[in-house]
Formats: sequence, structure tokens, C-alpha cells
Amino acid sequence: MTDIRQKPNFTVFPAIDIRGGKCVRLIQGDYERQTTYSDSPDAQASLWEKQGAEFLHLVDLDGAREGRPVNLETIASITKAIRIPCELGGGIRTVEDAELVFRAGIERIIVGTAACENPTVIEEMLLKFSHEKVVIGIDAKNGKASVRGWQKETSFNATDLAEEFSRRGANRFIYTDISTDGMLSGPNCCAISEFCDAVPGAKVIASGGISSADDVIKLMNLGKKNIEGVIIGKALYEGKILLSDLLKLIK
Repeated sequence: MTDIRQKPNFTVFPAIDIRGGKCVRLIQGDYERQTTYSDSPDAQASLWEKQGAEFLHLVDLDGAREGRPVNLETIASITKAIRIPCELGGGIRTVEDAELVFRAGIERIIVGTAACENPTVIEEMLLKFSHEKVVIGIDAKNGKASVRGWQKETSFNATDLAEEFSRRGANRFIYTDISTDGMLSGPNCCAISEFCDAVPGAKVIASGGISSADDVIKLMNLGKKNIEGVIIGKALYEGKILLSDLLKLIK
């Protein structure tokens, strides 16, 4: 599949997941199923930049588990090593956490657990930092949101949460399908399409399951004008996708 019916301003976000100061990937968020790809996340970030990346997606896996930013030194090293912007999720639960992360050079933050457990903090963050700086991350399995580094399932429907935070002023979401994440099985297009329909006035970044350039094109061809981009992790690290080739194809 190479026919791109819809060609919006579409961004590919290479993912750098950080645990213990290293660049790793987990399978379906399972901390016991880890592969380490690099001991130098800043060198990995520089590689993605050289291959044409315009924006990086960082995750503080230790932070997601502990409920506070943990790998700030590594994160600051990444932002100093490259010229392109980075977004960061994992353990950002308070306004003070957000301030620490912004001081480390991050362009925008991703808030997930706090959105479910303490919705008023989202309003505080949106007011203090602006809606361009705060992204709502909704990680779902079978339609239900999970929190605390995917270690705890909730009873909240992902689309209901998205609608609620759209009403509260959020205008950018990252939707991650946990069941496909790290599986190279292809994206859950039905779930992504439903999520986009729930927040038609907001931008949506899809995550989970990307295994090939064809998967990216499938997302672009869903016909959802609010799909802003896609996060790709394992497929890049395993060589299933060459970033520079993918960017040429979709641009």
C-alpha cells in the first residue's frame, strides 16, 4: 500500500522510552518484558534527528511507576543534544512536576494518570502553561483507560475521558492502544477512528502497534482530519521501518 488519499500535516514521532537512564522498549507496558536498545538516549535522539525527525516522544518509565519525574538528568541531556523539540510523559502528576520537566528543556508535557485521578490539576496546568504545552495521554485496553504506568485499569471509557477533557480545554490527545503496543501487529484503526470522532475539535496522535510504512498510511487514510501524527517505537528499533524513507514517503 503506497496510495495516500489524505495528506495532512502529519508528524512521525520516534519514541524514546527511558528506564534507568537507558533507551528501552516494553511489550504492552510490561516492565518484565524489556529490551534495551541503547545505553545513550541522547545519542539515540541525535540519530532520529539526523534521519529527519521533527519532534521526539519521550517516556520516563521509572517516573510513570513512581509517580514523579525520575530521569530528569537523562531528559535534560537529550534536549541539550538536539535542536528539535521533545514531548515527555511519565510521572507528571502536579504543576511542580511539570515545572521541573519544562526546566529540563521539554517542549510539552503528557499527562495521563493525573487526568484520571485528579482532573482539576489538568485545568491548573492548562491555565498556567497553555493548551499547547499540555497533552492528555489516554492509554486504553478494551476501551478502558489504564493509569500508573499501565499497572492499574480503570472503569473509565477512553472516549468519555477524551470528551470530558476536551470540554475542560484540552486540544491535543495521545491515544495509545495497550493491546497492540510493542507487538508489531498493526494499529487498532477502529479504536483510533472512534477516539478521533469523540474529540473532533482536538488533535490526536496515535500510538501502538505500528509495524510498517503501510500501517502509517492506513492511519493517514482513515479520513480523520484531526489525526496529527503517529508515535513509532519498536518498528524503528527493530529495523522494520527506516525513518528517513518513511518521512520521504508521507511528505
